[in-house]
This record gives sequence, C-alpha cells and structure tokens, in this order.
Amino acid sequence: MEVGHINNVTVERTPAGKYFVVLNVDFEPELRPNAGCMIGIDVGIREFYSDSNGNVVNNPKHLEKSMRKLVREQRRLSRKQKGSNNRNKQRVKVAKVHEKITNQRNDFLQKQSTMLISENQTICIEDLNVKGMIRNHKLAQHIASCSWSKFFAMLEYKAAWYGNDIIKVPTMYPSSQTCSSCGYKNPLVKNLSVREWECPNCHAKHSRDTNASINILNKGLSLSVS
Repeated sequence: MEVGHINNVTVERTPAGKYFVVLNVDFEPELRPNAGCMIGIDVGIREFYSDSNGNVVNNPKHLEKSMRKLVREQRRLSRKQKGSNNRNKQRVKVAKVHEKITNQRNDFLQKQSTMLISENQTICIEDLNVKGMIRNHKLAQHIASCSWSKFFAMLEYKAAWYGNDIIKVPTMYPSSQTCSSCGYKNPLVKNLSVREWECPNCHAKHSRDTNASINILNKGLSLSVS
C-alpha cells in the first residue's frame, strides 16, 4: 500500500514516560478478498464472544489478571509523599501496569476483529447500549474490561476500509430467549444463569450464547433485505 499525504505529525508522551509519533495520513485502503462467509456474533463476559458457527472465544480478562499487581502498586503510591521523587517513580510504575493492560487488550481486539473481517463478508452484531449497561455497578468493571465498544468500532472501521458489511440488530431483540430452530420464545431463558436449554416446542437443545449468535445472524440478514 502506498503512503498517502501526511496531514500532520503529533508527538505524544504516555504516563509511563514513553514517546510515540502519530501520523495523520490520507490514504485509500485496498479492498481485501475475504472468504465471503456470513456470521453472527454474541458478546459476553464469561466468553468474549460466541459465533453462529459454534465457535467460542474466551475472555482473556487482562484487567482481572493484573488486578492484584495494580492494587499493590497503587497502595504503594498512596504511601509516598506528594511532590517527592519516590512518588513520581511509583506513579510511573502504576502507569506501566495500566499501559500493559491496555496494550494486551488492544492486541487481542485487533487480532480478533481482523480475523473476522478477513473471514467474513457479512458480520451481524447487537446494537448494544454499552454506556447504559455500565450503570449496573455489579457488572461495570467486567463490561469495561471487555471493551465491547472498541471491538465493535474496530469491526466497523475495518469493514469500511475493506468493503465488508456490518449489520446491527436492535438491542431489544430477544436473541437469547428465541429458539433458533423453530422461533419459539422461552421467557425462562431471561435468567442469565441458564446456559443450556431445551426448546419446549421443538425440543432442540441449545447453548445459550451460540443460539443467540445464530438468531443475531438470521435477524441481521432479514433486516438487510427488508
């Protein structure tokens, strides 16, 4: 790919003391061939997402895995005298822990979004109100750690670059409660603890998240032709 016109250059210094040069460049992305498949994605906390092909991608939980070290370094920071060199050194240590978590999360999201874009022409996702969901204090940290908004944003800008289709299914669509085989709506599945269920109507057996992702795909495709 040829380098486009450089509009501006910005030098940034991170809280951990590292410097980066950011280039703002005009360029025309080259369309990339993909496998031409269609897929539905159901994101979650326990599993990062389940797809309509039956695949499950585990949540790497970068924040949770580093939480003990982060808390330890933050406690040490709180004990340092304000304005001292030792406090500044400790501040950098805390910043480095945050930076590592951010880098791990971004690397994971970039790889997953690129894989989905390269393998599929059409990707159906839920139009989640993530900001509203974060108001649930019990789940706020876990939802923020998943970075669903950033993941969806990556899918959207990569789709715009390479000519893929992203279809958003309305938030209120009961993807988890609906049987993907016969369409029966099972109100008992509103309970999030129900991970496996059998349809009372057609007796199809479902994994909650895989079933939801199939419904998201089917609903998305129906919206695209309506």
